[in-house]
Amino acid sequence: MGHVLPNFCSTGDGHLGTTRGTRQFLIFIVKLKPQVPYKMAIQITASDQFQHILRILNTNVDGREKVTVALTAIRGIGRRMATVVCKVAGIDVTKRAGELTNDEINKVITIIGSPADVMIPAWFLNRQKDYKEGKNMHNTANMLDTCLRDDLERMKKMRLHRGLRHYWGLRTRGQHTKTTGRHGRTVGVAKKK
Repeated sequence: MGHVLPNFCSTGDGHLGTTRGTRQFLIFIVKLKPQVPYKMAIQITASDQFQHILRILNTNVDGREKVTVALTAIRGIGRRMATVVCKVAGIDVTKRAGELTNDEINKVITIIGSPADVMIPAWFLNRQKDYKEGKNMHNTANMLDTCLRDDLERMKKMRLHRGLRHYWGLRTRGQHTKTTGRHGRTVGVAKKK
């Protein structure tokens, strides 16, 4: 049926179990759930089907991890993006990455390459309204570095304030720099003897 557990009340006067000056114990009946057999989290598959290392978008992905965690090894893909990609591709998020078939891997690569085609909203992507193409894109792996380098070069060439701060190696977001960020410069004052 159930177990009876005491729940001690505190009135703030230092006595446990007192309610309005009388010593009463409140009894709650807690229904215990029936025991469910424990399910193994890792399913054992045939060794010829399981891949320990996958190559996706020029990145080595660990096949022993769950798909959503394993996809985060790709630069530009976080946990949320990995979850959305798996749901759009129809892949079980509790599945191990090494259990993916070639068709599922190709689906993942296609969705990451063109997320707008599968109705992933623009605010979810990491590059909105690209400067050159004017499209919403999601950059991953090497494209992430290329776009960042191009943006910095464009800002330096246009002599923008942010570009100049990058050029000089200073903070770009308005922080104070009088006392912090003094790396690379000689520090010290000569003492008089």
